[in-house]
Amino acid sequence: MSGHSKWATTKHKKAALDSKRGKLFAKLIKNIEVAARTGGPDPDGNPTLYDAITKARKSSVPIDNIERARKRGGGLEAGGADWQTIMYEGYAPGGVAVLIECLTDNRNRAASEVRVALTRNGGSLADPGSVSYMFNRKGVVLVPKGELSEDDVLTAVLDAGAEEVNDLGDQFEVVSEATDLVPVRKALQEAGIDYDSAESSFLPTMNVPLDEDGARKVFRLIDALEDSDDVQNVWANFDVSDEVLEKLDA
Repeated sequence: MSGHSKWATTKHKKAALDSKRGKLFAKLIKNIEVAARTGGPDPDGNPTLYDAITKARKSSVPIDNIERARKRGGGLEAGGADWQTIMYEGYAPGGVAVLIECLTDNRNRAASEVRVALTRNGGSLADPGSVSYMFNRKGVVLVPKGELSEDDVLTAVLDAGAEEVNDLGDQFEVVSEATDLVPVRKALQEAGIDYDSAESSFLPTMNVPLDEDGARKVFRLIDALEDSDDVQNVWANFDVSDEVLEKLDA
């Protein structure tokens, strides 16, 4: 899990700085709009919206864009789209299982783009249920290290329902049941500990270790999937060592 998590967080940070920034912003804005539509436009009474706004702000999405998305989703302003969430299951090269979450206003387009990205990059679509059983829905909070120790974080979140704290290098990953995400996030805030993001995620129950060549193929496929405007999140059950990550970064 840690290899995949470390890769995903590093990739997210790079996306906030490079040419994919526009796509990242669009996906974060979409999250805000959907959260406001589902739970109302007041972030104080809608924890999912609160976390979506926090993540967008920490990724430097302009405040005006955030506010417009919140109002569109909450029906306070015209122009919101009818977003639908669809989950696809598939396989990447090397037998790696992949969950693909789409947030789209066009189901046919989303299905086509997912299928094309998979087949052009050595993957394939799988039947519903054939991959999802290998993942559990969890709450994941990412905490920047700074001067913090693992014990500092663990002490703050243990009574709130946290299951484990993983060291990802320059961040700690706090994992809980999805239903304990808000209490864990609040426990960190009450302890004066800043966090980068708090959201529900799918974590694998088993991992496929990848060498450099295998990792390159899987990363290429995930990049192709994430290049689609309809694809909101991609989770996969691979594990890569620090050594392999360093080689690919180089």
